[in-house]
This record gives sequence, C-alpha cells and structure tokens, in this order.
Amino acid sequence: MKIMETERLYLRELKLEDTEKLSRVLSDPESMQYYPEPLHMKKVEKWIQWNMENYQKYNHGLWAVVLKNDDTFIGDCGITMQNIGNETVPEIGFHIIKDYWNKGYATEAASACKEYAFEVLHYPKVFSYTTMKNIPSQRVAEKIGMQKYKVFEENGEKQIVQVALSTNTLS
Repeated sequence: MKIMETERLYLRELKLEDTEKLSRVLSDPESMQYYPEPLHMKKVEKWIQWNMENYQKYNHGLWAVVLKNDDTFIGDCGITMQNIGNETVPEIGFHIIKDYWNKGYATEAASACKEYAFEVLHYPKVFSYTTMKNIPSQRVAEKIGMQKYKVFEENGEKQIVQVALSTNTLS
C-alpha cells in the first residue's frame, strides 16, 4: 500500500520480504558508519518488524522508498517516535542504498515525510536526530527546512537535534 508519492518516489509500508533489499543499506559498514554497528540480517528483520508495530501503534514508521519509474527499492524513510532528552518526539529518519546517494532521494523522501507529519498526522513539530559527525543527514534536515534545536552528549558522542515547526501551529 502506497503511503505517499513524490515526483520520483513512492513510499509504502515495509514488509518482511524487504529484508534482503533493506540489508543492502542497513548491513553496509559505510552506510551505517554513524550507528554503533551495521545490522546483520536477523536485526534487519527485527527492524522491519519494529516498523510494522509502529504502523499499528502510531500510524507511521519508516517506509520503503521505491523509485516510481522502475519499482526499484532504494531504502527507507519515515517518521518514528524517538526519545530525545526527556521527550518522546516524532523524528524523520532515512537510510538510502549507497548506489543512490547524492541524487536528492533522501531530501525528496524526507520532505514528503515532513509534509505528512504536519498535514496528515497533525504533529506541531518534527525532529531530526543524529551524531554531530553525520553531516550528510544534517544537510538533508536543513534542506527540508529544519533548524538546530539542541546539542547534547550521549554514549560519549555529541548529538545534534534539528526541528521544523508546522506552519499550521500558532504559538
């Protein structure tokens, strides 16, 4: 089931049959350099199950990112609930297979997820959360209109949180 479409992509729910394709990004050491470690196949399967549970619980999670022109699976992107500091907040995350980097797909998918968070889910704010070293992800967040929210240390490493506010939010 398609959740949303962009000019070049569509996002749909992940399913267990996506495990091998998703492992092309989640098991790749370069793609996962800002995570504690790449995920082995069993953990990729658990990752998908966790997202399937999120679909039930929150009506969102990370979704499969697929090229519209030829149905090629290129990664995941979506909204998950994350503990940042003492708050549980909606966070946009993404993982794109290396062969598809630097083509604007992460920005295109993340931008669609931001709109979805505001227009469909009615969140007043949406966040991005990564290590300070993960400049590519910070750039995607900036391109979709996020601004620096806070910096803190976790697991001995500096983390940055960026935020976007809904234009429907009157504060």
